[in-house]
Amino acid sequence: MTRPRFDFTISATDGKARTGVIAMQRGDIRTPAFMPVGTAATVKGMKPADVVGAGADIILGNTYHLMLRPGAERVARLGGLHAFSGWSKPILTDSGGYQVMSLADLTKRSEEGVSFKSHLDGTRHLLSPERSIEIQRLLGSNIVMAFDELVPTTSTREVQAAAMERSMRWARRSRAAFDSGEAHAENNAIFGIQQGALNEGFRKSSADALIDIGFDGYAVGGLAVGEGQEAMFGCLDFAPDQLPVDKPRYLMGVGKPDDIVGAVERGIDMFDCVMPTRSGRTGQAFTRTGPINIRNAKFGEDTGPLDPACPCPVCATWSRAYLHHLVRSGEMLGAMLMTEHNIWFYETLMADLRAAIAASALTQFANAFRAQYVRKSEGEQT
Repeated sequence: MTRPRFDFTISATDGKARTGVIAMQRGDIRTPAFMPVGTAATVKGMKPADVVGAGADIILGNTYHLMLRPGAERVARLGGLHAFSGWSKPILTDSGGYQVMSLADLTKRSEEGVSFKSHLDGTRHLLSPERSIEIQRLLGSNIVMAFDELVPTTSTREVQAAAMERSMRWARRSRAAFDSGEAHAENNAIFGIQQGALNEGFRKSSADALIDIGFDGYAVGGLAVGEGQEAMFGCLDFAPDQLPVDKPRYLMGVGKPDDIVGAVERGIDMFDCVMPTRSGRTGQAFTRTGPINIRNAKFGEDTGPLDPACPCPVCATWSRAYLHHLVRSGEMLGAMLMTEHNIWFYETLMADLRAAIAASALTQFANAFRAQYVRKSEGEQT
């Protein structure tokens, strides 16, 4: 039986929330889905089989980082990102736009694209819609992201409008570039990215332009960049509703567990974030009662698991005291085990959300989760 190129089926709804399956040639993606971030062709600290074991159906790779090292052409010569990394399931690639704006030096934006100086070796590059799509094709991406321009939500109204309008012109060029790679386009998908900061009118104009172009899925971009949860949720109260109901909706770069729960309630289907892996490397573990810093002295003789409610192999095998020792000693196993737990936590949360939606019990689940989960800012971890 031939698997579909891309097919999104919604199996149940609960309010604005949906659960379903994205069927692709490399496998099914259960939604709502969390995509662990494999920026440089690896989910840091984890082997592909362990990422699958945690429950992930798809991971994310990044155009900007991979174009600079080892290079998209080299990855293509080595068989593409799947063969190169040993990951057989679907891969979504970010277009590189966010990293160009946030990491690269001496950027110069024009209608053509973004010229920038590499943060690695100082070489100059031009990332345009066409080049971004070409890189993603060379990588063998299964879900390609359109190239867009991101500006802070604190930018002036004029700057926000101009960036949104340019992003829509780039979206059309991205779609044309994707379609020009016929063999790749026949087997894979492309998502457009809605922009417009926190402005409902700009978001609507962006959504209308993207729908006119036509994409397999739609991302809500430009959030989780410092505006705070209240402002983000305020935007999500209207932004997903402006996008097609029968296509997946992807909130880029989000986020903390309670961010995800609130976004699912508002109709989001897909997420990605570096937080579970980055936090694992710095000694932070996510638990049902909130994040903890395993470095803290009080865990030095704690024989309990990181999270008594967690089904992961780490919680089943090792104590907080042992993990405290590993992390305080700088042992690489500490970062690996903390990361594995965090990925399991996120993927288990997604499975619980899917089950709650299917049972028409999302409100009860979300309220119970929030009542137990204590969100802590950096420096306040207990």
